[in-house]
Amino acid sequence: MRLDLFLSRWFRDFSRSKLARGIKGGEVCCDGRALRSGARVRGGQELHITIPGIAPDGDPPPFPPVLYEADGLLVVDKPAGMLCHPAGSSFTWALVGLARERYPDVELVHRLDRDTSGCIALTTTSELNRHLKLAIKEGRTRKVYEAIVKGEIPWERMRMTGPIGPAGGVIRIQMAVRADGKSARTDVTVVERRAGYTRIRCRIHTGRTHQIRVHLAHAGFPLLGDRMYGVDPEVFLHTLEGGADASTREAAGAPHHALHASELELPLPGGTVVIRAPFPPALTRWWEHPERLPHDGGS
Repeated sequence: MRLDLFLSRWFRDFSRSKLARGIKGGEVCCDGRALRSGARVRGGQELHITIPGIAPDGDPPPFPPVLYEADGLLVVDKPAGMLCHPAGSSFTWALVGLARERYPDVELVHRLDRDTSGCIALTTTSELNRHLKLAIKEGRTRKVYEAIVKGEIPWERMRMTGPIGPAGGVIRIQMAVRADGKSARTDVTVVERRAGYTRIRCRIHTGRTHQIRVHLAHAGFPLLGDRMYGVDPEVFLHTLEGGADASTREAAGAPHHALHASELELPLPGGTVVIRAPFPPALTRWWEHPERLPHDGGS
């Protein structure tokens, strides 16, 4: 395929004229040689693209704190705002890429949403990766989350079992509780109530997309800072087009959603390990000083 056609199909968010200028300016190379627009590209070639805006132009973020490392298992404390894996047509720093700078053969075992912080497991051997993914599928792992939700929950514990499927609205990736959805179970325990918010612990027994966020919003207590659930769809669409800003923080109540993967229990071939990640400073601040919301930042 011609280079210019290939790039226009891959980078759909960029105009053809911008891509053409980049090619003409020598910003697309292969084997150290700048390519022309009509150059034929084939599978297996490695292209080096330096067109501004396609790749991040700053230094990579620091590698997340390592919570556990032994026998091929690596568990890190992912910060809110970091992708687990690059998504879409624009490249950005993501956990798996940062990890491969240190551990070339590393693979993710599971994922967390961009704005969810906390425990995430990776492996450096394919055998352990398959072992842990099977354990997750068979329900032999334990995942516990801590969160802050809007509203003061009147009950102490609840088992949420609403089936989850596509919401079918204007946001393609949004999910909802619906009768024909896939079975899901989230056990929620209230930890504390304060100033119109509730701090909770959630244990998930299934791994549906956005499960905790969907169940809590369906119950009437969306996550603090959630820009997709419990708010008008325009909040998410605005973020998607131009990024989070003051208006999205006002609507969602915080700079990002307040969900943290605090505990992960995994069955290893030699025994079970339990890894815990401390509640992030930003979420601690929001809980102890809600008057600083919605614009208080930090990690």
